[in-house]
Amino acid sequence: MRILFWGTPEYSIASLDIFLKSKHDIIAVVSQPDKKRSRGNKLISSPVKSFAEQEFIKIYTPEKIKGNIQFINELKSLTCDLFVVIAYGKILPKEILEIPKFGCWNAHASLLPRWRGAAPIQWSLMKGDEFTGVGIMKMNEGLDTGDVLLEEKIRIDNNDNLNTLSDKLSYLSAKLFLNAITLLEENINKNTNYQLTKQNTIGREITYARMIEKSDYKIVWSDEAFKISQKIKALYPRANTTFRGKNLKIIKIKVLNSEVIKNEKYFIMSDNTKPGIILAVIENEGIIISTKTDPIILLEAKLEGKKISSKNQLIQQLKPTVGEYLSD
Repeated sequence: MRILFWGTPEYSIASLDIFLKSKHDIIAVVSQPDKKRSRGNKLISSPVKSFAEQEFIKIYTPEKIKGNIQFINELKSLTCDLFVVIAYGKILPKEILEIPKFGCWNAHASLLPRWRGAAPIQWSLMKGDEFTGVGIMKMNEGLDTGDVLLEEKIRIDNNDNLNTLSDKLSYLSAKLFLNAITLLEENINKNTNYQLTKQNTIGREITYARMIEKSDYKIVWSDEAFKISQKIKALYPRANTTFRGKNLKIIKIKVLNSEVIKNEKYFIMSDNTKPGIILAVIENEGIIISTKTDPIILLEAKLEGKKISSKNQLIQQLKPTVGEYLSD
């Protein structure tokens, strides 16, 4: 198969790599334009573009794709069988969807139609989903509304965060996409029809994974401990609070429910303590903070201008005082 690959973040690279090692031909790569991503306003290439350059693959980085006649004509000239799309970052218009001989196909990191949209991995973690997965769908003009060819479901582990779950789903996307293209090729060779499943027949709730906004990263201590824990995992490593006027990124916590307190011999917390108060500083362990429900113990964090620290190093760095308040 002659394939044009569309992708932008690190997440997409596992799939691009597996296609390059397969029998299929990656004709070119389309990725988002270079952006100012660091201090000093230096232009930085997307991870997919950087990877493609190392592999000496032709790269397109159009500023816009809809109505871009020159770019569309260039795509037509490539005579591709398939467009493969994994986290490109824009919805492809009809004029592009109609170009490849056997259609445009997308790997989406959720169990569709749950978490259609830009940030499915973050929202599956944020909402405490038990399972997630990857679906290979034939693209249409909607937002992740295409019919599904293949899907694989995985359990979200208690210790998963954005990094670990993204890695799992990235490799699953690569494996599943290769299987999907093999299936498509077999059907094309046999002149038979492949079986697609309409999302509205799967029996799942339709939900939307909007883009993560700056305000989402703030920890609200008046939330339930479970929700705080899920936010820290979902937005790893950028969920944050304010400590003595400085930004404090919360990297890792543990919820101290009654069973944990009993087993680990922590003292029982007062039920009427306001959320966001430092309740205790425990040597060799961490800093205990109140929430709306159970307290949490802060195990690992990064104070503005400092490196990530944990346990005693974190305690020495912050020098917290019992009764001190962490603001939202």
